[in-house]
Amino acid sequence: MEDDRDSRGFAKPVQQGDEVEVTIESTGAKGDGVAKVNNFVIIVPGAKEGEKVKVRITRVLRKMAFGEIVGGASEEEASKEETEESSDEEESDESQSEEEPSEESDSNEEE
Repeated sequence: MEDDRDSRGFAKPVQQGDEVEVTIESTGAKGDGVAKVNNFVIIVPGAKEGEKVKVRITRVLRKMAFGEIVGGASEEEASKEETEESSDEEESDESQSEEEPSEESDSNEEE
């Protein structure tokens, strides 16, 4: 059985195979997402800063771990975001229809 403690005797907050929800805090030099679980760095290829994703831990090293995206935010959070996005789209559709110029004013200027 592998020991999940680092060289100082502290337990690592994740183990290989764990699934955790994280928020991507930044991107690394190679463009991978960087998240933290109890100040333990998780590298998530393909994730963008600000995303909330569910990650499966694929490899655990001494000071960091790697994970792959297995899903987005929890269903409850995702449904809230979808509701907010749909209301934003409705507002933008209304504002665009009010801003369309009338064709009559263009035709009067040509005469």
